[in-house]
Parts: sequence; C-alpha cells; structure tokens
Amino acid sequence: MGRRGIGLIGIVYLIIGVVVAATHGYLVAWNVPGNILEGLAAIVLWPLVALFGVDLHTLIA
Repeated sequence: MGRRGIGLIGIVYLIIGVVVAATHGYLVAWNVPGNILEGLAAIVLWPLVALFGVDLHTLIA
C-alpha cells in the first residue's frame, strides 16, 4: 500500500521553494491577488526561478 502525504522530500522541496521565492522578491505584498499567485507559483516552480532565471513577475503579471 502507498503512503499518503507529501513526505520528507516534498517538505524539503517546499522549504527550498520558500527560501528561493523570498530571496527573489516573490513573498512581498501578499495583499494583492497577483502577488499571491506569483508567490505560490515561485514556491512550486522554484527550479525555474533559481536554476534557469525565469522571471515569474513578467509571466504572471
């Protein structure tokens, strides 16, 4: 039977995503709906932001 939940690897992935999103300026002004979407996208898609230099500010806005 398979385990439920995100597991240790998932938690580490999300922690790295939060750190990358914070250092790239995506976790500011969460009172604007577009910024919330950018922040969540940056957390989940952190490899694109950190490794490939994708700017989610221009893609989402």
